Amino acid sequence: MSNLFDLSGRVAIVTGASSGIGVQMAKSLAEHGADVAIFARREEKLKEVAKEIEVIGVKALPVKCDVTHEDEVKAAVATVLEKFGKIDILVNNAGVASRFGVLDLEENEWDRVMNTNVKSIYLVSKYVAKHMIDQKYGKIINTSSIFGIVGSASAHLHVYEASKGAVINLTKGMAASWAQYGITVNSIGPSLFKSEMTEHTLFVDSFLKMYNAVCPSHRPGKEGELNGAVIYFASDASNYTTGQILFVDGGWSAI
Repeated sequence: MSNLFDLSGRVAIVTGASSGIGVQMAKSLAEHGADVAIFARREEKLKEVAKEIEVIGVKALPVKCDVTHEDEVKAAVATVLEKFGKIDILVNNAGVASRFGVLDLEENEWDRVMNTNVKSIYLVSKYVAKHMIDQKYGKIINTSSIFGIVGSASAHLHVYEASKGAVINLTKGMAASWAQYGITVNSIGPSLFKSEMTEHTLFVDSFLKMYNAVCPSHRPGKEGELNGAVIYFASDASNYTTGQILFVDGGWSAI
């Protein structure tokens, strides 16, 4: 019986891969056999992560890239194609959090969050999908959030919620358009996981108290608990699954 989750011979890009969830996703893809290109702005961090990935026994390519700038994205994707010759998997993971509501939200903060969480997916997908369409195969995975479908009563997360809701419908739109080319586009919707993005915004006593009371599992997610979803969407196990949002949320979306 073939291993549906074997990614040997595949090439993946992971954005926002200099720390936290992005690193975990990149390593998980590597552990299943994929060569991995990692995008982020912090070049030294990327180089450290690349060394850790190569220990697994695959190739790793660190690419300094601000995924909110089209010229940098275009050049970064070209670098990956020059190095590996193809791109099979794209994980759009770059993102930022923001604890502001509409009444106290500055315009530049709105733009920062929307550009990082939504515009980056548009830009990277734009240049990667062109290649995937030509090769008639591709797996695109976008990181959304439970806050793409619910609001928070204990913290004002308005721009974050708006951005993650946009990710969900962008996922569905791209999925509907590109299924004919053998490309699947799906999204993972985490609830609360610790990362550089959330450590100082959501991992605070007031929010954790509410979260643990509301979430059926009564705890945040642990390191590695998103990896199964990533590998499913990245592998041939999901060839007939597209436009879907998989919430990895300890049961939050069940209530």
